[in-house]
Amino acid sequence: MERREPQEPTAGGDGDRLPEPADASAPEDTDGGAPPQERSGGDSSGAPGSPGAPDSSEAPEAPGALDSPEASDPPGGKRRGPWARRLRRTALALVLVLLVPLLAAETALRINYTGDPADGTYTRGRDAVWLGHAWVDGRKKDADIDALARRLKGTGIRDLYVHSGPLEHDGTLPESAYPRARWLIESVHRELPGVRVQAWLGDILAPEHPEALHLERAESRAAILRSTRQILDTGYDGVHFDLEPLHSGDGDYLKLLDALHEETSSRDVPLSVAAHQIDPLPGFHSFWGTLTGHPKWWSQEFFGQVARRVDQIAVMSYDTMQPLEGTYGGYVAQQTALALEVTPPSTDLLMGLPFFKENRFGHWAHAETVPAAVRGVRLGLSRTDADRPRFGVALYVDFAATEADWAAYREGWVNEP
Repeated sequence: MERREPQEPTAGGDGDRLPEPADASAPEDTDGGAPPQERSGGDSSGAPGSPGAPDSSEAPEAPGALDSPEASDPPGGKRRGPWARRLRRTALALVLVLLVPLLAAETALRINYTGDPADGTYTRGRDAVWLGHAWVDGRKKDADIDALARRLKGTGIRDLYVHSGPLEHDGTLPESAYPRARWLIESVHRELPGVRVQAWLGDILAPEHPEALHLERAESRAAILRSTRQILDTGYDGVHFDLEPLHSGDGDYLKLLDALHEETSSRDVPLSVAAHQIDPLPGFHSFWGTLTGHPKWWSQEFFGQVARRVDQIAVMSYDTMQPLEGTYGGYVAQQTALALEVTPPSTDLLMGLPFFKENRFGHWAHAETVPAAVRGVRLGLSRTDADRPRFGVALYVDFAATEADWAAYREGWVNEP
């Protein structure tokens, strides 16, 4: 899934380079006009005795003349034939073919949102939050560190994914992208002992974006590895990659992860990735890719292949196209269960919470809420592996979060009274 990021506010005209913000507007609908009404022909017959009136001396009409096809034609002489009825029936059949499975799927998701989560399905102290670029480009100050420490105190957040890129399209990373990284790392270590600061790196990918990062090029993968070494030398506690849109089954991505994990393991720091959602139905990414050119989902098998190559995997369980809070929560419960089934116990699995509000095709703020996501996560965890220790949630994103989002996280997942 290609994550559409809300725009982080800038201060003082700073021109930091962030991933492309969301196009917050939904695709424009074009209302088709109603077909023009058929015009009926004028009636030219007159009353008896008037010009043009029928002569009473003429022979009466032959029996059955009024029952002829011509007599039943609609005004204007147009007549709908069997082809029109067939067209209407075909259109109705197509609507039913599309609508019935959709309604069945949405009903199943709503049912999946029912029931009670198991006792104890709360934070395990392995949560994370994505932080914007302002934390490393000079806009944040000591007072902001103090506020962050107060915000995170008593929660289960252990990792900060701090936007420190993006990567250039050739895989390189300019050091000018994160001038205040050392200040942030030292400040967090001082004020929030035990919290890790990971460098969040990403870029858009080919083939959906031709002028982008090409993972099929060995030189690009080598450049990403060098960029990882470079940023870890700065003092980060790990590296978190978000490369999108990444198609299911991408073997070049798996090669990159193998090389990156070898490097991070040698430094004893975590390799973390943001992951697309898993097919809600087997093979759905192939169907959707054929239909739209954007596969969006990963197969469950590919998700497992990625999870086995990293230390931490965070599912972007938002931007789901769900229209209702109940179906969204059921969808998150399904995604949680699917991810748990193929993530090895040695890998931290985190489910994303939508700490942002947008209304566009793919994301509806009234449906994708933090309370619904938390409840969905707990239901999926309860039904699949309720006692799994290496599990958490990841909050996206700090600069768009509201007090209500933080309160819902604390009440629903941290289990504060």
